[in-house]
Amino acid sequence: MRSYITALVGASLVAAAPTSVAPRATKVQYGGVNIAGFDFGCTIDGTCSLSGMNKPYDIVQGANAIGQMQHFVKDDSFNAFRLPVGWQFLVNGQLGGQLNSNNFGQYDRLVQGCLSSGASLCILDIHNYARWNGKIVGQGGPTNAQLADVWKQLAQKYGSNSKIAFGVMNEPHDMPDIKIWAATVQDVVTAIRNAGGKTNMILLPGQGFTSAETFVSSGSAEALAAVKNPDGTLDNLIMDVHKYLDSDNSGTHTDCVKDNVSNAFAPLADWLRKNSRKAFLSETGGGNTSSCQNYMCKQLQYLNQNADVYLGWTTWSAGGFAASYELNETPTQQGGGWKDTSLVSSCVVTSFKGQ
Repeated sequence: MRSYITALVGASLVAAAPTSVAPRATKVQYGGVNIAGFDFGCTIDGTCSLSGMNKPYDIVQGANAIGQMQHFVKDDSFNAFRLPVGWQFLVNGQLGGQLNSNNFGQYDRLVQGCLSSGASLCILDIHNYARWNGKIVGQGGPTNAQLADVWKQLAQKYGSNSKIAFGVMNEPHDMPDIKIWAATVQDVVTAIRNAGGKTNMILLPGQGFTSAETFVSSGSAEALAAVKNPDGTLDNLIMDVHKYLDSDNSGTHTDCVKDNVSNAFAPLADWLRKNSRKAFLSETGGGNTSSCQNYMCKQLQYLNQNADVYLGWTTWSAGGFAASYELNETPTQQGGGWKDTSLVSSCVVTSFKGQ
């Protein structure tokens, strides 16, 4: 956006009107956390257990997830939450079926809690790694139509609310053909738009666990750039990226070893600017350690400095995680208030709220 200085007009002089470029935003538009629990039991092969010890956890009833979100908004000034859920949970294990009234009802309480918390963005995330019970969507597993149908149903429920964003799929990986996956994503986008989610943000995930580091080199960026709205526009079609800071990029270690600027976010920013696109970092995290405080703060600072192409972040994760979890960001209730984990308080909050 450019601003213009009005030319001064005198009796005998008209000065040319110089132009000035508006300064880049000083921080991202959205900041917040994941609220995990309804995705519990899902593994990277797209198997999501609905019974036994490993099953979805009702974090509204069991972990006061609504209270957590209200705290994050009121006390920390966060304005975005990502709400993971297993595909199997939504339809009670019936591929191609309708949203299960009991299971979806539990998840809907979380969504409504997000919408009423004061947050500006509530991201619905199907947490299945582009799979259903080990088989890849559109590539030997569920059909594109089956994934598109569950998103159609969700768009019919939530599409009229501008605070809702649709995260097509958590962390696709080991995809035989990224262009076929992009065609799957296209079918989901079309279904959402035609079902009532006409202008909501839709997050487009790529290959390799949608890593920000390999988003361009894997071909994800090029393939997903071809995905369009039914009217041919690209409005609110946002690249969905993840990036952890530990030694093997797995997000399973409490120590961090890099800030991901030179290896991931700077090169991706170049591609985004060149192609007039934007991205959202919907998963990143680290342990409650000094190394992660150091590197996470540097990473989020870079995103703030490049907010023209990075819309925001949601870190991993609060919700149903116990204190023993490596990347725990679940706040604890103390008396009449809440206490954040050290990584959240020392880095995530200050990176978004300011010192």
